[in-house]
Amino acid sequence: MFLDRRSERAVLERLLDAVRVGESRALVVHGEPGVGKTALLEDLVYQVPGCRVVRVTGVQSEMELAFAGLYQLCAPMLDRLESLPAHQRDALGTALGLSAGNPPDGFLVGLAVLSLVAEAAREQPLICIVDDAYWVDRVSRQALAFIARRLAAESVALIFAVREPNDVPELMGLPRLMVGGLPDDDARTLLGSALHGPVDERVFDRIVAETRGNPLALEELPRGWTPAELAGGFGLPDALPLPGRIEESFRRRLALLPAGTQRLLLVAAVEPLGDPVLLWRAAERLGIGVEAAAPAAAAGLLKIGARVRFRHPLACSAVYRAASPEERRSAHRALAEATDPEADADRRAWHNAQAAPGPDEDVAGELERSAGRAQARGGLAAACAFLRRATELTPDSVRRAVRALTAAQAAHQAGAPDAALRLLSLAEAGPLDELQRARLELLRAQIAFAVRRGSEVPPLLLKAAKQLEPLDVRLARETYLDALSAAIFAGCLASGGGVLEAAQAARAAPPSPQPPHAPDLLLDGLAVLFTQGYPAATPLLKRALSAFRSQDISMEQGFRWLWLVGGTAIYLWDYETWEVLSTRYVQPARDAGALTVLPLALTCRIFVHIFAGELTEAASLVKEMEAVTEATGIHLPLYGALALAAHQGREIDATELIEATIEEVVSRGEGMGMAVTGWAKALLYNSLGRYEDALAAAEQAVGEQPLKMGASAWALAELIEAATRSETAEAEAAANALYQLTETTRASGTEWALGIQARSHALLSHGPAAESAYREAIDRLGRTFIRVELARAHLIYGEWLRRENRRLDAREQLRSAHEMFTAMGMGAFAQRAARELRATGETARKRTSVDLNRELTAQEAEIARLVREGLSNAEIAARLFISPRTVEWHLSKIFSKLHISSRKQLHR
Repeated sequence: MFLDRRSERAVLERLLDAVRVGESRALVVHGEPGVGKTALLEDLVYQVPGCRVVRVTGVQSEMELAFAGLYQLCAPMLDRLESLPAHQRDALGTALGLSAGNPPDGFLVGLAVLSLVAEAAREQPLICIVDDAYWVDRVSRQALAFIARRLAAESVALIFAVREPNDVPELMGLPRLMVGGLPDDDARTLLGSALHGPVDERVFDRIVAETRGNPLALEELPRGWTPAELAGGFGLPDALPLPGRIEESFRRRLALLPAGTQRLLLVAAVEPLGDPVLLWRAAERLGIGVEAAAPAAAAGLLKIGARVRFRHPLACSAVYRAASPEERRSAHRALAEATDPEADADRRAWHNAQAAPGPDEDVAGELERSAGRAQARGGLAAACAFLRRATELTPDSVRRAVRALTAAQAAHQAGAPDAALRLLSLAEAGPLDELQRARLELLRAQIAFAVRRGSEVPPLLLKAAKQLEPLDVRLARETYLDALSAAIFAGCLASGGGVLEAAQAARAAPPSPQPPHAPDLLLDGLAVLFTQGYPAATPLLKRALSAFRSQDISMEQGFRWLWLVGGTAIYLWDYETWEVLSTRYVQPARDAGALTVLPLALTCRIFVHIFAGELTEAASLVKEMEAVTEATGIHLPLYGALALAAHQGREIDATELIEATIEEVVSRGEGMGMAVTGWAKALLYNSLGRYEDALAAAEQAVGEQPLKMGASAWALAELIEAATRSETAEAEAAANALYQLTETTRASGTEWALGIQARSHALLSHGPAAESAYREAIDRLGRTFIRVELARAHLIYGEWLRRENRRLDAREQLRSAHEMFTAMGMGAFAQRAARELRATGETARKRTSVDLNRELTAQEAEIARLVREGLSNAEIAARLFISPRTVEWHLSKIFSKLHISSRKQLHR
């Protein structure tokens, strides 16, 4: 029976109507305990004929068991597991313990569950209800929140019930429905139905006022009071908050039950599955007979049917709190003995751990084995929980410190830096040997690097590497490489000696074991680069790049080092290696669903496409990166989007991105970003013909990094162009920049490097020498894939020819530049070329094409681009973190808007 609730039920009915017509919805239902959230959802279930309902109930004692919540959701749908893409199927099977495999990325598991529920909803709409979501295990909550944000057109509703929205941070931003107390009239009606005797009117009014219309409180609170209290109001409790008073009411009712019934209720309270068979097995071990259930049912506290269910979580909490520590341990011990050690070893281990009165090596060892199984499934948070409890139960101080260190590593991998640091403090207090203490310092530095790639990180990594030198040479060298990587990120914001200090320490490190691995070669080459410069380092770095291209690099090594290897290819102006390695970086990250790695990999790949003039492909990856960051909440500075906007000449967008990026990198201590933003700003202003502004920006970028490489080296080329074109004609600044640029380009010797060198030299030359250099630049760049720089060489050569009054020759170069810029989508450079063409007496031809972005939404345009690349619906869904059904829905809208009927027609 419902009193009122018309507005809440109307919201839920609209949700059902949307799902029935093929849309998807997510909703967070929140309100204080006992206010009626579960009752509303029960009512919803009765109103969904023709819909399939799947329920997940959070259980407090299961919060540490990885993927326990997802197992509840997926179990009824596992017959459709084979329909998922192979990598999603494998990830979900491993996470749920159905198959063996590498630990899956949590977000890939979320994508697999999204595909599974979308597939299950093909036959009939699917309603997924997650009650007590704050008690669902962390990785399941993350996956469910991921799904909720990606739902679109799958005929799926995902409804969460929580007490306070802030209880589950993962659900922030989702639509909400607040369930409040009943209005006074309805509250009085409900209270009257719960009372069976005379009640003083003042007491009646006080109960209504103090319960604030909470239905459970209205029904429960009067049950524990005597007729005298109800008649005269003597002794009404008022010290506890409402949930505490409701729980106290349940506790008073519990105290009136037989001892056997109380013990049965306690076993039910600590048994998370609601499995009646398991409950009775444990009860039998405690000497509790079936007759103990009847008083619990008569008191309205517990129902034992297909599942064991308390009337309300507060009743379960009251039972658990009322028991003594020894009674709780006894219940856990009975459940451990009743749990199958083969089928459910982890729950058995957890119950044994809760039953242990003090340190117990056997139990701690069992927990450690459970942690290993959890890690194998990708349940890092669960592994951390098992190891943390194992640490508490370990009697030997040495072993306890080691387990604390292992638990800290698991916490770090699970993305819980605060918990990891607490465990490190516990490990630090124990007797560790030198290697373990060095590993502790390394982990502390890695945590700092993960939290913020800032200026304080390189010294921590250098300290750890130094400690590791006499203990583990290979790990020490890898740590030095991490330190160099961190110092490069910190850039001009690094504390102490920065990258030079890290390179000097790396050069003094022990030599690599023979034969050297690719990371060893990279470390040696970078150490020489930062201490002796390009000429000495180039042969070593070329050997390192060759090793990374030819050696069998593991996925873990690729994820760890390939961004730095790609950066090294940039330092050497080696576009071909950069392109190959960026592909090796992105594709495995996509295939493995390594969404924590993918943003950095996509950023590398975006730059590769931009320099090749493939701005449409770069824009596609920017969209993919936006989808990744939205799905994961992991944000990196938007270098790729910034570079794209600058090349496209979108001044307003680029300026906003530059300002946001500067603010982000300064707060993170990521000085590398200052060089990137300065270079992008200089390129943008050169494209707009604002040479004084370009010169100032380029000088800033060049000054940010003592060794000119990457964005700083690119900024040298921008500085030379701006200085020679500015009104003040900064010849000295341009000549100095050319000297610095030549140091890198001559050592590299690639066509890209020598082409940029020749173009920059031409800007500072006159007469036949200038023309020869321009032609050399066009010839060299024409042999590369760097179409952006080739188009710019045509442009500045054409501008030089026009100033030499060779209009016909100028038109040929400017026409080529204009056509290339227009085809690539570099609007500001195209306009600059058009202005120069008009000055020669020729008007640039306008390019005629359909602008899909005017016809389609951003997501529709992105899907259209991916279809044209030949991707299937499943591949597009995985790329954009949506379901294949949502791709189908978008395609139907695309076809309708463009008046076409097939994928092939999109190629028009």
